[in-house]
Amino acid sequence: MTESTPPTLPTEIASTPAEIPVTKPKKKTGALREIIETALLALIIFVLVRNIVLNFRVDGSSMLPTLQNNEMILVNRNAYRELDLGDFVDWLPGVPEQHWVQIVDWGQPERGDVIVFTPPPPGEDKPYIKRVIGLPGDHVQITADGQVLVNGVALDEPYIGDYTNDCVNVPSFNYCDVIVPEGSYFVMGDHRNNSSDSRYFGVVTEDRIIGKAWIVYWPTGEFGPVEHPDYDELGE
Repeated sequence: MTESTPPTLPTEIASTPAEIPVTKPKKKTGALREIIETALLALIIFVLVRNIVLNFRVDGSSMLPTLQNNEMILVNRNAYRELDLGDFVDWLPGVPEQHWVQIVDWGQPERGDVIVFTPPPPGEDKPYIKRVIGLPGDHVQITADGQVLVNGVALDEPYIGDYTNDCVNVPSFNYCDVIVPEGSYFVMGDHRNNSSDSRYFGVVTEDRIIGKAWIVYWPTGEFGPVEHPDYDELGE
């Protein structure tokens, strides 16, 4: 009798289910932290920028032909300041002015600088923009024929274009012959026939200066630095 081969039984194959990656839900606290960090970074950048520059719109014709009405300029707020670590918290509401550690001193205004400042009475409340003519200790005179003298030397002023100076023959101009006090500056608009300036309200004290006009940025066709003369005739 022939030995028969036993029937092959079906082999049971055990299948292992495929592993499904499990992603942990992102914590809400992580998303909130990112939002807070982004907001703080934006705030820090805003504070730093506002402590360095501000934008200013030229209002009127007192600085023609150098600056046109409605031009937009950037003003360097730190041009004449001492940067102190306390400046970074002075902007906080209810915080008194802080003086911690001086970082840098940018110096003082120079003749020919175009500055933005709060005018003294009886000027208006809004800021003015004018050119620095006289420094502390300077003797500034505007003669009857329209010449501007600083310490007896007539200034070369090509930036006023065809406009002429006037002071002596204008009743409201009371400051045509001034020795500039310490901590003060004598300023004038380039459009001398249409400018309320130091001839009218006197010198501008240093604490009223907001900053130095730096760059015209609008309209784009006028983009460029604000002109600054050297006054070589003064020999300084």
